[in-house]
This record gives sequence, C-alpha cells and structure tokens, in this order.
Amino acid sequence: MAENHPTRSRGLALAVLCAASLMVVLDSSIVAVALPAIQADLGFTPAGLAWVVTAYLVAFGGLLLISGRLGDLAGRRRVFLGGLGLFTAASLVAGLATDAGVLVVSRFVQGVGGALASAVVLGMIVTMYPEPRARAKAIGVYSFTQAAGASIGLIAGGALTQALSWHWTFYVNLPIGVAALLLAVRVVEPDRGTGLRAGLDVLGAVLVTAAVMLGVYGISSSAWGAQVAALGLLAAFVVRQAKARTPLLPLRLFRIRAVTGANLVMVLMVAGMLGFQFVTALYLQQVLGLDALRTGVAFLPVPLVIAVASLGFADKLAARFGRRAVLLSGLGLVIAGLLLLTQAGDDYFTGVLPPLLVMGLGAGAALPALMGLAMSDVDGADAGVASGLINTTQQVGAAIGTAVLATVAAARTSSLSGVDHREALASGFRLAYGVSAGFLLAAVALGALVLTRRSRRVPAPEVCVAGQA
Repeated sequence: MAENHPTRSRGLALAVLCAASLMVVLDSSIVAVALPAIQADLGFTPAGLAWVVTAYLVAFGGLLLISGRLGDLAGRRRVFLGGLGLFTAASLVAGLATDAGVLVVSRFVQGVGGALASAVVLGMIVTMYPEPRARAKAIGVYSFTQAAGASIGLIAGGALTQALSWHWTFYVNLPIGVAALLLAVRVVEPDRGTGLRAGLDVLGAVLVTAAVMLGVYGISSSAWGAQVAALGLLAAFVVRQAKARTPLLPLRLFRIRAVTGANLVMVLMVAGMLGFQFVTALYLQQVLGLDALRTGVAFLPVPLVIAVASLGFADKLAARFGRRAVLLSGLGLVIAGLLLLTQAGDDYFTGVLPPLLVMGLGAGAALPALMGLAMSDVDGADAGVASGLINTTQQVGAAIGTAVLATVAAARTSSLSGVDHREALASGFRLAYGVSAGFLLAAVALGALVLTRRSRRVPAPEVCVAGQA
C-alpha cells in the first residue's frame, strides 16, 4: 500500500473488497429469473432445477465458518484471493455449461469459492479501520453490498436473460472477478495469520460443515431427516469445541453479549427480509403480470434507498444514538413496510412501491448497526471466524425464511380452491408478508432483550507457534 496516500489506498482496498463481496452475494439471486430459460435449454426436471440454486447455497453456507477460521490461521488476504479466483473460474465453467450436471457442479464450486472470499471480508475491514467512526462508515459500505445484493441480482438477472441469454448471468462475473483480483493484489495489504501450525480443528470443521450443509439442504427442500441429522451434528460440534485444544469456533466468543445477540437477531432479520424478496418476485410476476425484466426494474428503488441510508447517514445515527437504538428503529421501519404489503393491491405504484421504500430505508439503517455489533469487542485474532459466523447466520436465516414463506404462501393458495387463482395467489403472498413481519418482530424483541448492556472484550488466548517469539 502506498505510504504517501494511506487513506486513499485504504479506501480503494475497501472498494475492491466490497465489489467482490457484492458479486458473490448477488450470484445467489441473479440466476433466479433465468431458471425457466435454463430449464428449457438444458432439460432440467422441475425437481432438478432447484439444485441450480441449492448447490450454490449448500456449499456457500456450509463452508463460511471454516473459511473464516482459515483466514485467521493462513492469512485473510491469501484466503480471499484464492476464493475469488476459484469463484471466477467456476463462473466461466457455469456460463459455458451445455449439460445439467456440469452446471450444478460448477454452481457448487462457485459456492466454495464464494465462501472462501466473503467469509474474511468483514474481518479484513475491521482490521483496516481501527478508528470507531471510520470503521462504522466502512461497515456501512459493506452492509450496503449485503443488503442490496439480492435486489441488484434480480435486476441484473432479468436484464441479462432478456437482452442476451442465461449464460450471461455467469459471464458477468468474469470481468468483475478478474479486475478485483488484479486490484486486490496491489491495494490489499498482506496479513500474517497465526499459522496453520497453531492448529486447525479438522474434526470440528467436518462436523460444522456437514451440519450447515445438511441444514440448508433440509430447510430448502423440506427434508426433515436432513434437518434432524443437522441438529445432531451441530450438537456434536458444540461438544467438540468445548473440548478441543484449538477450537474452530472458540466458545468464548459467545460470552460477548453483543456477538451472541447480533447473530441471533441476524437469523430472524434475514429470514424475514430475504424471504420477502423471494415472495415479492413471485407477486410481481404472478399477480401483477410483470415479465422478468420489469420485475427486476421494480426492485430498483430498494438498493437505491438502502444506499442512501447505509452510505449516507447510518454511521452518523449510530455515533449519536448507539447501534442498538438504530438497529431496533430500522427493524421497526421494515416491519411497517411488511404490514403495508399485507394490504397490497393490484397497482405497483400505490400498493407495492411505498412499502418497498420504507423497508429499504429501515434495512439500510439496521444492517450496518447489526454488522457493527456482531464484530464489536472481538479480538483481532478472532476477526476472521467472527466474520464467518455472522455470514453463516445470514445464510441459515435466508434458507429458513425462504422455505417457511414459500410453504406458507403455497398452503394458503391451495386452501382457496373456490377462489380466482390470481386472487388466491395474492392471498398466499400477503399471508407470507405477515409471517415475515413476525420474524422481524421476534428480532426486535430479542434485540431489545439481549442487546442491553455494553459488552466487553474477551481476549483470545496467547498462541505459541514454533519459530515465533
């Protein structure tokens, strides 16, 4: 990093990290509106088509925690570059795929690369920005990529599929990935991990990876056996972490009240908000009759309002009123938007757009506050695993929310057999919005209960590595 322009270079490094993170996040949704075209071209069965999305989510969610810990041990920059390179290469293979099996495998590899790259980003940001005010602003930029990524993915997916072909939903990653790699090598400072000889808990890694993968698969496919197995593996993982000499996820992190509370709130918050995006995409197409491109454009106000809030004033509000107050107020706005959507009619501009704007404003304020709380008081040696943990809870929340809301909406629609099909669909989606509001109400209650006192740092123990003082 250039010594004569440290602030500018640090800002460029932040831009590179966030651009790569945005690319990974939007890849989970960019393919959604292209699924019908992919099915027609590659001959997927209806059940097999779901694996185009599920293969990515299973690998991504399952490997975030171990990727974060690997960053602490081997160096976060090294893990970030490796993951970004793997993600970009897998995107090329996915775009070139002419066979259903090749596409699913490449999507799984994309998930592996995405987990490696994104798990360490938040840890790198908090290390780069030790000053509280600068850190809050940097986390606001990162939070924008997380909150707006899914909406931007729907917009890009609709535009690329309609203007070019579904292949370009993957090809678009190539110039971004290559540019991010080249810039990251120049502007992101190398860091020295504690060393792999400090110990990587292989058994713990296997247990938690299998647990999260089975859990995400079980939730997204309603496979109860997989969910039960995931809970058993998760219990075994906790026992292992309590006994391991060098645990993958040090349980001392959960003694930090803000870290524990923020991760629990994240599950509920994302369950409501990511599930809402899935439902709204269907509402716009199946009830309002929009095509793929216009559905994407209809989401455009959401990332714009999120940008105004997260990049414009979220850090100032947090500095003045505290992260907890900003989080709870932002969640309140999201709940208000969801309740308005339960009354949405057939007109986008009067029934859908106003609630979307309210929700975007609330999400743009709440997510940076929540991300800041999740990383507050975490020792530098644990920044990678704390970053991986909050990303893991995001994925678990997304899987829970999408599965629950899809099931609720479908059950409500099928129960209205004597009603016009379009109105039955609308009724199911409105009920799903009410359930989303319930997730957010639970998040507010939990946040108010748990995030009450100033947490204190629980330092990481000293690690003696051969060859180091």
